[in-house]
Amino acid sequence: MSESTEKWEQAVTEQAVTEQAVLEQAERDQGLLGQSLRDQAVPEQASADDVLLNPAARDQTGPALPRPPKSLLRQVGRAIADFGMIRDGDRILLGVSGGKDSLSLLEVLRHLRSYAPVRFELAVLTIDPEVPGFDPAPLTDWYQQRGLPWYYERQPIMEQARAHMDGDSFCAYCARMKRGIMYRLCRAHGYNVLALGQHLDDLAESLMLSMFHGGQLRTMKAHYRNDAGDVRIIRPLVYCRERQMRDFALHAGLPVVPDSCPACFQMPTRREHMKALLAREEADHPQLFASLLRAMRPLLREGPVD
Repeated sequence: MSESTEKWEQAVTEQAVTEQAVLEQAERDQGLLGQSLRDQAVPEQASADDVLLNPAARDQTGPALPRPPKSLLRQVGRAIADFGMIRDGDRILLGVSGGKDSLSLLEVLRHLRSYAPVRFELAVLTIDPEVPGFDPAPLTDWYQQRGLPWYYERQPIMEQARAHMDGDSFCAYCARMKRGIMYRLCRAHGYNVLALGQHLDDLAESLMLSMFHGGQLRTMKAHYRNDAGDVRIIRPLVYCRERQMRDFALHAGLPVVPDSCPACFQMPTRREHMKALLAREEADHPQLFASLLRAMRPLLREGPVD
C-alpha cells in the first residue's frame, strides 16, 4: 500500500464501505434532499426535470451551493482509498460533459481537496461535439466563479461519425473520440490523471452489456493506465448511485446542460434498454446493486498502476 493510499485510508471513515453501506447512507441522503426540496418554494407545476434543466427555475429553488451530501463524500473518499486513485502532487483533469454526474463529481472533488490528506491540482475540460442542442455556455461562468483552470475543445464528432463510423454505435464512437482529445490535452498541459464521472449504475449496465452481447465478464475499471502508460484514469464515483447525483444536482442548482448528448436521445441505445431492465429488477429486488457491486469488485482493478 502506497503512502498516499494510507493517508486516504486515515482520512475516510474507519468503518469499511460494504456493498450494503454504499446504499444505506445514499437512501438517507435521498430522503433529506427530498425533504429540503419540498420545503423550498418550487412552483407546483415545475417538475424535477424542469428545475434541473431550467436555469430560471433553478434560481428560484434555494440558497447558495450546499456541501455535497455525506454519502457522496464518504463513498468517493472510500473509492479513492480503495483503489489508490489520487496521490500527492497529482494534477487531475476532470472531463465535464455538462451532465449531472460530472458536475457533481467536480463539486465533490473541490470539497475533498480542502481537507484531503494529499495535495492535488484540479482542472476541468469540456468537449463540445457540435451536436444540435448542446450549449455549454452556462458552464464557463461556473468554472470561473470557482477559480478553476478550464479547457474547452470543439470537434464535429457527429459529422465525423456519419462519415467514418462503421458498425458501431454513435455513443461508442463519440466516447473514443472524446477520450483521444482528453489524452491529448492531458499531455499538452501536464496533467497525469484523467477523472471521469461514471457511477455504479454505469458499471452495472456495462457488465450486463458485456455479458449479453459480448460473452465476457467485463466492466469499466475504477483506476488504470492508458495504453501509452502516461495517463492514469480514475472513476471516483464507482460506489455511487446515479440518483445520488441527480438529487444533489437538483438540490445544489448545478448548471446542468440540457440534452448534453442529444444524439443519444435521438438514437436509442442498448444501454438504455439495459438501464430499463435493471430498474425493473431493482423494483422487485432492492439489494440488486449491492449484489452487483460485490460481484464486480474483482473486475474493477487492472493490475498495478504504479
